[in-house]
Amino acid sequence: MSVYTRIGRDELSAWLQPLALGALIDHAGIAAGMQNSNYFVTTAAGRFVLTVFERIDIAALDFYLGLMEALADRQIPCPKPVADAAGRHWRLLAGKPAALLSCLPGKIEEEPTASQCRALGSMLARLHHAGQSIGDPLPNPCGAAWRRQVGEQLLPRLLPAERELLADELAFQTFQNFSMLPRGVIHADLFRDNVLWDEAGQLSGILDFYFAGEDSLLFDLAVVANDWCFNHATLTELIAGYISQRPLDELEMAAWPAMQRAAALRFWLLRLEVRHHPRGGEVVTIKDPDQFAQLLQRLRLAPQPLPR
Repeated sequence: MSVYTRIGRDELSAWLQPLALGALIDHAGIAAGMQNSNYFVTTAAGRFVLTVFERIDIAALDFYLGLMEALADRQIPCPKPVADAAGRHWRLLAGKPAALLSCLPGKIEEEPTASQCRALGSMLARLHHAGQSIGDPLPNPCGAAWRRQVGEQLLPRLLPAERELLADELAFQTFQNFSMLPRGVIHADLFRDNVLWDEAGQLSGILDFYFAGEDSLLFDLAVVANDWCFNHATLTELIAGYISQRPLDELEMAAWPAMQRAAALRFWLLRLEVRHHPRGGEVVTIKDPDQFAQLLQRLRLAPQPLPR
């Protein structure tokens, strides 16, 4: 979450009126994430999160907000959009689509424990089960076709060593066939800064569904493993939590090393794109793409089988 669009108090007060949440008390920009403008908003009714969508297709926005509402109704702890009297989840603010969502309790855990990895694995599988009942999901916006297109566009801009790594990985991924793996709605961006934990260490919130879409469920698990699991113990607990709710089949077990590489490639490309095509804003978070280049190199040199 970042702040690209500045929202004034009077403008926000007027926008909030149809939601019947009482007077605006305060609002402050959130300087985390990369894609949209976000604010904490406090009204007489409580605390919320305002998201102003900087670059989004309206059909995609309707899907994301409908998905969060459906998941929240299925007891997945995610933000729920606040609808106005006409049932609208978003309206224009500063000329851009904007939505107000519930603000979940808890804090981010930068160094998760093995037990927290197990809890997250279980919750991810629950999310995958809940997502199976979502009709007409959009495809993963950063799926295989996106990775190929953006990778080829970035190749001429990279240093020789980066260009060699990217070209070779794109060639490798071209020959991977994930079409037979179980599919469904995935979060696709479940990093440590998108999960909240309460004071007792229990998972209290899953945030930022704006990369969600249909893809291989295993891809979602690989995204989580790449960010959360620093050693074999944490990976073992993550997988144990996941399979306690949704067992993995043999095709998924075999595809795991290539899928971990695909997940690392996706975030390397996303961060390279931001580096080479930056957007201006009041408060903007730029994340280091080299972290995922190094991870991809490690996964290529030392593939990690799934714990059984």
